[in-house]
Amino acid sequence: MAHRPKLTPVGAPTRGTTNPNRLRRVDRWIASAPATSRLLRSADAPLVVDLGYGASPVTTVELARWLRRVRPDVRVLGLELDPERVAFAQSAAAPPLLDFRRGGFELAGTRPVLVRAFNVLRQYAEDEVAGAWGLMLDSMPAEGLLVEGTCDEIGRLSTWVLVSRAGPVSLTLSMRLAGLEKPSTIAERLPKALIHRNVPGERVHALLTALDAGWATAAPHQSFGVRSRWLETVRRLAARGWPVLGPPSRIRLGELTVPWSAVAPTS
Repeated sequence: MAHRPKLTPVGAPTRGTTNPNRLRRVDRWIASAPATSRLLRSADAPLVVDLGYGASPVTTVELARWLRRVRPDVRVLGLELDPERVAFAQSAAAPPLLDFRRGGFELAGTRPVLVRAFNVLRQYAEDEVAGAWGLMLDSMPAEGLLVEGTCDEIGRLSTWVLVSRAGPVSLTLSMRLAGLEKPSTIAERLPKALIHRNVPGERVHALLTALDAGWATAAPHQSFGVRSRWLETVRRLAARGWPVLGPPSRIRLGELTVPWSAVAPTS
């Protein structure tokens, strides 16, 4: 067996906050989105890294369950900077399909085809995001994909960016429709690359403004249920020229995916 060099973990510790099902929205998206599911199915012995899983391994365990629906032999590795969190997580390990190790943006010297990094970059400055993305992707094969995003404490509001070696691919907004006041509520959970861009003149601000306008106009559809109102909102958004990706089945879940070019920072 080849000797694996010991790498110094790169990154800053997170608060470690986590809850069961907190990341269910991104998990089911990874398992069904064409780019990610196709990658998992085609890869030879795929390894997926869950970076910064927090004080409990529960969301890594849940990710593994979702991905096994796509690829039963997928290996999932949870990485954390805090050795105490890693030690605690070992109780949930089931090598070789599920394991935990100390590591950061360098990915502990592994070469996963997919990385999920959630609620990791919120504490970093916006100008550090591209470097963190690059460090992770440099440790992955050329076809590797990164899913980086953030969510609220119980997973009702969630956003993520799909990133490839060539750069960001798409932005997904996912929200629990029941009790939603307006779509722009999700602004507080935008990924770090966009959270400070929700101001006039920026594309993501224009998207959220258009969503709110469509939501208000679609209010009469509320009598048929909140899902009907959301579908009408997205229909109106597309009619105004916004490029909406993904099938209606995903949109019905309270999701909206657009190309990164539609929301990329203007400077």
